[in-house]
Amino acid sequence: MENKRKNLKKNQILAFLITVAVVVIVNVAGSYFFTRFDLTSEKRYTLSPTTKEILNNLDDYVYFKVYLDGDFPAGFKKLRRETKEMLDEFRAYSKYIDYEFIDPTESGEEAEIMETYKQLYQAGLKPTDLNVQNSDGSSKQMVIWPGALVSYRNNTEIAIELLENQIGMSDDEALNASMQNLEFRLVDAVKKVTRMMKPNIAFVEGHGELGEQDVYDITKSLSQNYNVVRLEIDGKIDALIHRTQDTTRDVSAFPSYDAIVIAKPTQAFDERDKFLIDQYIMHGGKVLWLVEPVFATMDSLQSQESTVGIEQDLNLDDMLFKYGVRLNRDLLLDLTCAALPIRTGQVGGQARLEYFRWYYFPLLQAASDHPMVRNMNAIKSDFVSSMDATTSADDIEQIPLLKTSDYTKVSGAPVFITLAMLRQPPDQKMFGSKGKNVAYLLKGTFSSLYANRIPQEIIDDQATDFMEVSKPTAMIVVADGDIIRNQIDIRTRKPLSLGFDQYTQITYANKEFIENCISYLVDGEGLVDIRSRELKVRLLDPTKVSKQRVVWQVVNTVVPIALIVILGLVMSLIRKVKYSRKTKA
Repeated sequence: MENKRKNLKKNQILAFLITVAVVVIVNVAGSYFFTRFDLTSEKRYTLSPTTKEILNNLDDYVYFKVYLDGDFPAGFKKLRRETKEMLDEFRAYSKYIDYEFIDPTESGEEAEIMETYKQLYQAGLKPTDLNVQNSDGSSKQMVIWPGALVSYRNNTEIAIELLENQIGMSDDEALNASMQNLEFRLVDAVKKVTRMMKPNIAFVEGHGELGEQDVYDITKSLSQNYNVVRLEIDGKIDALIHRTQDTTRDVSAFPSYDAIVIAKPTQAFDERDKFLIDQYIMHGGKVLWLVEPVFATMDSLQSQESTVGIEQDLNLDDMLFKYGVRLNRDLLLDLTCAALPIRTGQVGGQARLEYFRWYYFPLLQAASDHPMVRNMNAIKSDFVSSMDATTSADDIEQIPLLKTSDYTKVSGAPVFITLAMLRQPPDQKMFGSKGKNVAYLLKGTFSSLYANRIPQEIIDDQATDFMEVSKPTAMIVVADGDIIRNQIDIRTRKPLSLGFDQYTQITYANKEFIENCISYLVDGEGLVDIRSRELKVRLLDPTKVSKQRVVWQVVNTVVPIALIVILGLVMSLIRKVKYSRKTKA
């Protein structure tokens, strides 16, 4: 018996020593090798490779001031928790991430609170008004600021919104989408605030493109992250491609701009400008095309009841066809559309306006699951045409981005456009076409439109540096130029925010779409691909919660205690039986 006790004691000591050794070895190894284990089904806490690379490259602190603290509904508390957990994940990969959560109403003094609200608004954050229902049936109004200010070194703070605000979404769905996009929004802010040299973006002009006032808001937004200029090509050989002498070759040529935007041209491109754009693409340049094959405008309907949409020859068809898309000579009408204000009378000296669905303003939706358009709100278009992918570009990946709804009507040009259609209910049978694609992403290796078409002396000319096949690059083609145009305030004549309709007071996702396009073209796929992640947020049914509140309170408090008591009784009974047998033996 004595030997058995000694052996048992030795085994216990040995097991203890082995356990201590394993713990020490694991901790020592952990100081040299970093790893994390994500046991969630959707890998909620696994950051993308792009995010890890950005965080690992930080050399100074990025500071987040998150205004999601205080007493607010459960959904926003969940958003706060998810934000904190994501920032903690960032900290696990970089010691240079720091943050604090701030309650803007913490002072309790109304004057101080209003001053804080003013400062947050001026910094770029937007408030959200909530009507919160209390348990006693009453309600109260709350103002929250679901956003953050991000700073790096002495750089100016940038504001980011953490709450998705999408038309037609319930509050729970909006919060779900917000949580899905947290990684993208936070790491995008890190990249923007730490960027030392801004990429260069050029708005091409000289072919009747939209003017500075028409693209004022998007230019202002892009200027936070890019150097934005307006550029007239005018046949200048070095307008888009920078050429320098070096020791390895006679001429070193590369794009002068990271991307160019061609926004709603109304005049034909001459062959020289086309050639320069073509060679810009061949050298790896990126292009956002916003081109309309049919010319139609609401300006004509201001003084008369009807107008005609006519084809416009921009001399770009062969170029775009070669790159992989064909713009059709038609206009799309859609039952899912924006409203048009019509003056129907006068009341008390004021014009009486009524709003009618205007089928020539389709609300565009995502045509694929590409991260550039995933989870995006409706995008307002204005006299948009359909597009088809061509088979002329074998090495090009053609990805549809935007389309109309499944209640579409296609009208070939010339199109008779009249306000009289507003007085009649739509004929559902006429809107029987499925959704038509109106925007494509094209990426890969493009073939020059001018291959085998120009004299050999131009090909051999080092100043031209002609290329027949492009470097891997990308472009986006949209069959509506008004997607990028902001409205002008009818009273102040100042530009409004892109996507905001001053008549219906609705904000569409035009601005987000254009910003995503530029981000994709300039920064590549890595950052935008983060948007493709889908996280499942298991939401509670509020009706069941209300009806079964007491039941689940009992289950969560009484049942665990009862299980512990039962387990204790069972263990006590087992020990009693075990030792009673030993006593008899």
